[in-house]
Amino acid sequence: MFNILTLNKISSTGIKNFSSDYKCADTFDNPDAILVRSASMHDMKFGSKTLAVARAGAGVNNIPLDRCAAEGIVVFNTPGANANAVKELVLCGLFLASRKVIPSIEWVKATLRGDEDFSKSVEKGKSAFAGPEIKGKKLGVIGLGAIGVLVANAAHSLGMEVYGYDPFLSVEAAWNLSRSVKHVVRLDDIFSECDYITLHVPLTPDTKGFINTVSIAKMKDNVRILNFARGDLVDTNDIITALGEGKVASYVTDFGCEALLDADGAIVIPHLGASTPESEDNCAVMAVSEISDFLENGNITNSVNFPSVSVPRSAKTRVTIIHRNVPNVISKITTAVASENINIDNMVNKSKGEYAYTMLDTDTDVNDDAINTISVLEEVIRVRVIK
Repeated sequence: MFNILTLNKISSTGIKNFSSDYKCADTFDNPDAILVRSASMHDMKFGSKTLAVARAGAGVNNIPLDRCAAEGIVVFNTPGANANAVKELVLCGLFLASRKVIPSIEWVKATLRGDEDFSKSVEKGKSAFAGPEIKGKKLGVIGLGAIGVLVANAAHSLGMEVYGYDPFLSVEAAWNLSRSVKHVVRLDDIFSECDYITLHVPLTPDTKGFINTVSIAKMKDNVRILNFARGDLVDTNDIITALGEGKVASYVTDFGCEALLDADGAIVIPHLGASTPESEDNCAVMAVSEISDFLENGNITNSVNFPSVSVPRSAKTRVTIIHRNVPNVISKITTAVASENINIDNMVNKSKGEYAYTMLDTDTDVNDDAINTISVLEEVIRVRVIK
C-alpha cells in the first residue's frame, strides 16, 4: 500500500486514477509521495519514506528542489497540462491591454448609475476608453515552451505579426510552432520591434527582473507587456515607473502585488491562469500517472531535479539507485552486484547536474548483502528494490 499526502485539494478526476494499492489523505506524517498545487513546501521536513513530490502544475517555486534532490526525492511537474487554460487567459490579457474594457466598466458603474439619460452619457464618455486593435500589430513571445507556442500560434490566427524568442527551443516545440512565427535570436529584437510582449519563461537567476529599466528603454513607446509566467520576471518598481511615464501603456499580470494596484495601466489578475476545471483535471491526471509509474516501476518522466529514465519492465527485479554524478560510481555498483553472483539483464544510467539515476534489471532476486553494499557507498543517496 502506498500512502499519498495531498497538500492541496487535488482534482478527483486524477485521484481516482490511483489503483486500490494507494491511499490519499492530507494527514500522513511519512508518506511515500506528495501531491501539491500551490502550498509552500520550503519549511517542510520530509519523512524517510518519501520518494517523490508531484506538482499538479508547471511551476515549482513552492518546492525546495535542491533539498529534495539531496535527500533522494524526485520532483515531478506537469508541463503542458494547463497550457490551453493559460493561453486563453493570455489572449484575454491582450484584449484587456488594448481596449480599456476594465476601466470603462468601472466608469459605467461609478458614474452612470441612476442616470436618466444613460445612452447619451455613454456616447459622450466612451471616447475616453478608445484603444487599438491587435490585428496587424507585432507580438513578441519570449519563451516558446508549451504555453508560448500556443500563444504564438493563436495570436497569428488573430492577425498579429508574431516574433518568437527562445534559445532553448525544443524539437517538439519547433514542430508545433506555426511557420509564420518569426524566430529571432536576439532578445533586443523583440524589445525594439514589438508592440506587445508576453513572457513565458521560468524564473531563474538569469531571468529574475530581466524586464527592468534597461530592457524597457529598448522597447517601443506605448508597449504593452503581459506576464503570465512568474511575477519576479518583472521588476515591480521599474514597471510602475514606466507606466507612470507613459513608456509602457499597459502591464497585465497574473502575479500581482499590492504596489501595482494603484499604478495606472496595471491590470492585476489574481493568478487565474490555470484556474479552470479542465486544467485542474489535466494536471491531476498527469501528476498521478507520474507518481504511479515511479513508485511501481521506478520510471522518471517530467522530473525537474532528476533525469528522465523510462524503461518497460521485463525482468523479475528492478533496482534503482539515486547517487551523485561523479566518476566510478557505476563500476562500484556493478561490482557489488557481481560479487553476489547476480547477472544484470539491463542497465540504464542518466545524469542531470550534480545527480544521477541508475536502473538495473535482473531475473534473479537481489539479496540484502548486495543492496547494503550499494547503500553504504559514499556517493549513493537512495536505493530501491522493486519486484
